[in-house]
Amino acid sequence: MPSNAQRLAAHTRIALVLIWLTPMLWTVNQISARIAPGVVAPHVLALGRWTLAGLILTVLARQELWRMRQWVLTTWYQSVILGACGMWICGAWVYIAGQSTSAMNISLIYASSPIMIAVGSVLWLGETFSKRQILGVVVALLGVAQVVVRGDWSHLTQVQLVVGDVWILAAAIAWAAYALLQKKWHSPLSATARLATICMGGVALLLPFAVWELASDDTPPMSQAALGLIGLTALVPGLGAYWIYGWTQKILGTSRVAVTLYLGPLYAGLAAWLLLDEPMGWHHLVGGALILSGVGLVMTFKPQAASLVPARDAG
Repeated sequence: MPSNAQRLAAHTRIALVLIWLTPMLWTVNQISARIAPGVVAPHVLALGRWTLAGLILTVLARQELWRMRQWVLTTWYQSVILGACGMWICGAWVYIAGQSTSAMNISLIYASSPIMIAVGSVLWLGETFSKRQILGVVVALLGVAQVVVRGDWSHLTQVQLVVGDVWILAAAIAWAAYALLQKKWHSPLSATARLATICMGGVALLLPFAVWELASDDTPPMSQAALGLIGLTALVPGLGAYWIYGWTQKILGTSRVAVTLYLGPLYAGLAAWLLLDEPMGWHHLVGGALILSGVGLVMTFKPQAASLVPARDAG
C-alpha cells in the first residue's frame, strides 16, 4: 500500500499537468460570452450551464452525497456562498459585462484576481510564498499586459472605464473569494461531490434572476444556438475547469494554482491563431515567454508531506 509521501508525489505530478488545462478550458467561456448577446440572456445562460453541470455531478456523486447528507445539510450556507461567488457573480455577471466592456478591460481587470488570491493565501490561509514566487507573479502579470496591449504599452493610456468594468471587478473579487473560501472551509467531500453541492447553491440563487429575464420582452427566445451554448459552457469551462481547479488547489495550494490563470490571454491568442486565422505577433511570443517563466517560478517548489489531503478528499 503506498505511503503518504508516495501518494503526495503521485497527486502532485498529476496536478502539475492538469493546471495547464484549466485556463485553456476557460477560454471557451470567454468565446461563449462574446457569442451570447442576442442569443441567450446572461442569467438564463448561467442557470442552464450550472443546472446541467450540477445534474451530471450529482448523478456521478449520488452515493457519496447520500452518505454525507448530514454534513451537506449542516454546511448548506457554504454551498450558497460559494455558489454565489463562483456560479452567479463569476457566471452571469461576466456575461453582463461582455455587453459593454472590451476584451482588453476584461483581461486587465481579471489579472488582479490571482494577485488577490496570492495575498489572501499568505495572510489568511497561512500558505508560504517565497520571494522567487512573488517575482514569478510579477513576471507573469507583465506577460499578460504585454499580450493584452499587443506590445504597445501606450494602449494602457487609452483604456476607458465603462459600467461593464464594475461587473468584471466584482467577478474578479468574487473569484478570489471563491478560491480562498473553498480552501478555508475544509470539506470531507470529494472534488466531484463538493462541486455538485456548490452548483446546487448557485442554481438556487440564479433561478429567480433567470425567471425575471425570461419574463422580459427583450430576452431572446430559446433556440438551438442558445442550447448549444448552455451545453458547451456546462461541460467544458463548467465541469472541466471548475473540477480541475478545485482538485489541484487541494494538492498544490491556492496561491500557486491561481497564478496559472495568467495563461488565459496566451491561450486565447493561440486559439485565435489556430481557429480564426488571426496573426500571431511578437507581443504574443514575448508575453508568452514572460507568462510561462512567471508560472514556472511559482510552480517550482517542493511539496511538504503535511499538505497531502486524505484520499477521499482528492476526488
